[in-house]
Amino acid sequence: MPILLAVLLSWLLGPVSEAHAVPSFARQTGQACTVCHTTFPELTPYGRLFKLQGYVLSGGGPWIPPVAGMAQAALTHTDRAQPGGVAPGFGSNDELTLQEASLFYAGKIAWKIGAFVQGTYDGVADHWAIDNTDVRFADTVSLGGKSLTFGVTLNNNPTVQDVWNTTPAWRFPYQTSSVAPAPAAATMLEGGFAQQVAGLGAYVFWNNLLYVEVTPYRSLSRDTQRSFGINTDGENTIRGFAPYWRIALDHNRGRHSASIGTYGMVANTFPGQERGAGTDRLTDLAVDGQYQYLGAEHVVTLQASWIHENQSRPASQALGVSANRSDTLQSLTAAASYLYDRTYRLTLSYFDIHGGRDTGLYQPGSVGGSRTGSPDSDGFIFQLDYLPFNKKPLPFYPWLNVKFSVQYILYDRFNGAHHDYDGSGRDASNNNTLNIFAWAAF
Repeated sequence: MPILLAVLLSWLLGPVSEAHAVPSFARQTGQACTVCHTTFPELTPYGRLFKLQGYVLSGGGPWIPPVAGMAQAALTHTDRAQPGGVAPGFGSNDELTLQEASLFYAGKIAWKIGAFVQGTYDGVADHWAIDNTDVRFADTVSLGGKSLTFGVTLNNNPTVQDVWNTTPAWRFPYQTSSVAPAPAAATMLEGGFAQQVAGLGAYVFWNNLLYVEVTPYRSLSRDTQRSFGINTDGENTIRGFAPYWRIALDHNRGRHSASIGTYGMVANTFPGQERGAGTDRLTDLAVDGQYQYLGAEHVVTLQASWIHENQSRPASQALGVSANRSDTLQSLTAAASYLYDRTYRLTLSYFDIHGGRDTGLYQPGSVGGSRTGSPDSDGFIFQLDYLPFNKKPLPFYPWLNVKFSVQYILYDRFNGAHHDYDGSGRDASNNNTLNIFAWAAF
């Protein structure tokens, strides 16, 4: 990780060159999906600029309502079945599920205002809810002969507004099974407040090089969350506002692009929405980097992100939720991918979650528990993607894109141990998971 970041930093501080000026985005811009994406949802430099400029760039044609849809199905097999079933109403293994079906308003609203608004049906939970949402105003001016893009973002998930595929909302793996076992621990930024908050922030992107953003977040009221289909009973809520920040250096030179950055968030929270014991304080600090080579036939992407979380938990300890007054948690992800002919993609990813033992936060329990009180999990993800219409769209509907994926997740540790990690005799390798996905955007 430090070596990759050092190489990216040396690249970014070299000479600067100007960057070139869901299916609804493709219809709006008149561009092929491959202009904005390597494989969806991973962005190219043009795709990042499109998002930074407020989703409003167009091809000059008549305005068409920017609506789109998406559906994703999965067949999931784990090395050992899950006692009691993978989810209510399902069997214990080899389950075919409709992971999700989504509707989008994605594109220009008017003038310099655009949006990405997603509503999703969860086929496993049989439930509709608001999903990732990002509404923007943006403009670009010349300042001292250098371009300056500035904007305002209103969003509901810290990092969903980010344009690099290294932050939690958009990083690899871009899809995982909702019925497979997953590690118990995650940092606050890794979905801890997704769809439960509203943030209104401002950002600038100077000379296609330096990006700076600050966004304070506030928890939505229970009634508001329920009206959006969000069930947050027992979830943490923010007291007052929680500031999020993002700084990144981005550089494009010919077919090469690279970025290096930092992001983080500080939140005082009421654990389990209980206000009588005071608050906990969570502080996330992250560094990340990305490199892309965009050739005519060959595309290479390297990505890495590391998040360190300090946890001060006096309220959780008083409520008996946490055994320790303070804890730490770290999350490392790294991915390397190769895309051939914009059609076939192979990705190898490594992940590592580790932190202090806490027998309150991490308790024994079948499949999802921790016998040792440790959050430590690590392993590899191998994925092969096939995109039949990415390079050669269907002539009668060129905006359809489909991705077929075979994904294998291999665990070395799971919730703190290699063997009998849950106290019920289950090994980490029992959660090794084969997923076969079909993902369509239209």
